Amino acid sequence: MRTNLADWLWLCARCVLLLMACAFTPMSAAAAATAAATAPVVVIPLKGAIGPASADFVVRSLARAAVEHAQLAVLELDTPGGLDLSMRSIIQAMLASPVPVAVFIAPSGARAASAGTYITYASHIAAMAPGTNIGAASPVQLGIGGGADREGKSASGSDAQSTETRKQMQDAAAYIRGLAQLRGRNVQWAERAVREAVALSATEALEQKVIDLTATDVPDLLAKLDGRHVTTASGAHVLATKNAPLVVLQPDWRSRFLATITDPSVALILMMIGMYGLFFEFANPGMVLPGVAGAICLLVGLFALQLLPINFVGLGLIVLGLGFLVAEMFLPTFGSLGIGGVIAFAIGALMLIDTDVPGFGVPVGVVIGLALFTALFVFTVSGVALKARKRPVVSGSEAMLGSIGVMLAHENIGDSAWARVRGERWRVQAAAPRALPQEGARVRVLSRHGLTLTVEPIDEARDS
Repeated sequence: MRTNLADWLWLCARCVLLLMACAFTPMSAAAAATAAATAPVVVIPLKGAIGPASADFVVRSLARAAVEHAQLAVLELDTPGGLDLSMRSIIQAMLASPVPVAVFIAPSGARAASAGTYITYASHIAAMAPGTNIGAASPVQLGIGGGADREGKSASGSDAQSTETRKQMQDAAAYIRGLAQLRGRNVQWAERAVREAVALSATEALEQKVIDLTATDVPDLLAKLDGRHVTTASGAHVLATKNAPLVVLQPDWRSRFLATITDPSVALILMMIGMYGLFFEFANPGMVLPGVAGAICLLVGLFALQLLPINFVGLGLIVLGLGFLVAEMFLPTFGSLGIGGVIAFAIGALMLIDTDVPGFGVPVGVVIGLALFTALFVFTVSGVALKARKRPVVSGSEAMLGSIGVMLAHENIGDSAWARVRGERWRVQAAAPRALPQEGARVRVLSRHGLTLTVEPIDEARDS
């Protein structure tokens, strides 16, 4: 009897536990679905050339998306390309991101050329809006030596591509091939985009499995991604994006400041201001403001240049040119140093940025404007300095030379007397061993020895 009672109590307990499990399991699933649906979707707009500023913005935005436990990060892309180091920084952040990253080439009319193609291939989900294009991912030849043409001939006319060009091409092809294999996308077309600079429209890219889907805008994209399974560095994810809240990130002050100073034209101007500020401080010690402003501008300009692909020969020519222009102010050489400085500065500015990537060159108009302004400033200052040298001295002992005075009543003090020169009473002596002029006679100062002036009568000076 006791055994049957114990069995019956155990059976009742199991039934209760089973009923509780059945009751709470749907609630847990619903809670999980609700939690997934409320996780935000972060939208990161990336427009224009990809450089240090945009790379910093994207990397920090992906880190923020991970901290805020976003279920998806949408990189809205529209770029003509960018710098290799900046592109690789973005791709490394995407590959290591625990949050799935969808690259969406939008809006209509946008493109993902060059570096944008690599970033699209590295994404967990690739999408395009109608009227967009992707491709033309050939690496741009660096330097001023000229790149290879379509027939494989270099700008110098040789029949074979340079070793550097071949290395860049092979490295770029292997890089995008690895990304394509990682994401299961069209490997053959990826290599053609690098080697032959081909491009595709949104429809063609979808047909050739370069992208995963097309969408008209971000809400349409999220509706189509709802329920999709994605695997990231942190594991598998199921997206619930249909009604997820959107968080659009915009560049903060740091990104805007970095984007401003890393503009090659701005960096060049900052460096010029810095060098001229320090020059004025050294030429006029104690002014303080030019030195402080110059040091700040020079350091900020150099910081910007170290983030950019610069040609050190061009930088050296700029420094040499500015040195010649400063020397022209102190050593007027009838324009020889000044003209040489302007030429060196202009050539150096054109050579400064060592890449042909769109958006990272110094415009010719800016170079001409800076060169003309600098030349005008330097020649104006040197002209003023040259005129100042020809003016008579108006202070100090040299100012007394040639001054006219009037002899006062004789008070014999040996071989000297007194005269009034420039409203002051001076002891004077004759220039030759002769008697000093009488009272009221006009004399001219020939030299000064301490507090004694050597004079001669004006009439005798004219006769001589």
